[in-house]
Amino acid sequence: QVQLVESGGGLVQAGGSLRLSCVASGRTFSSYSMGWFRQAPGKEREFVAAISWTGAYYADSVKGRFTISRDNAKNTVYLQMNSLQLEDTAVYYCARDRTGVGSSRQDNYDYWGQGTQVTVSS
Repeated sequence: QVQLVESGGGLVQAGGSLRLSCVASGRTFSSYSMGWFRQAPGKEREFVAAISWTGAYYADSVKGRFTISRDNAKNTVYLQMNSLQLEDTAVYYCARDRTGVGSSRQDNYDYWGQGTQVTVSS
C-alpha cells in the first residue's frame, strides 16, 4: 500500500508563491511518474502537472508559473507555484501515475493523497 501525504498549502496573496510537497511511502517511488491535480469549489478535479522520466508536463493554465520537480532520495515530489492568481484557489492533490508516462488522465493514477488547501486572496 502506498501513502501520499501533501503539505505546504495555505493562504497567500495574489502574486505570491507557495511550494507544495508530497511525500510517498514505499521503496519504488523513483519508478513511477507523479502528478498534481486540483479541485476548486464547485468544479471538477483537473490536471495541473506531471513528471516522468521523459520530462515535465503542465496544464496550459499554469505553464510558466508552476514547476514540478522530485527528489527520489526523499521520496518527494514538489510543486513550486509562483505568480499565484485567485483562480488557483483549490485543494491540491498529488497522485501516482501507474502508467509511467506523466499523463493528464486521472484514471491513469492509482494512489492519491488527501489534498492540501491553497487559498489565494486579493
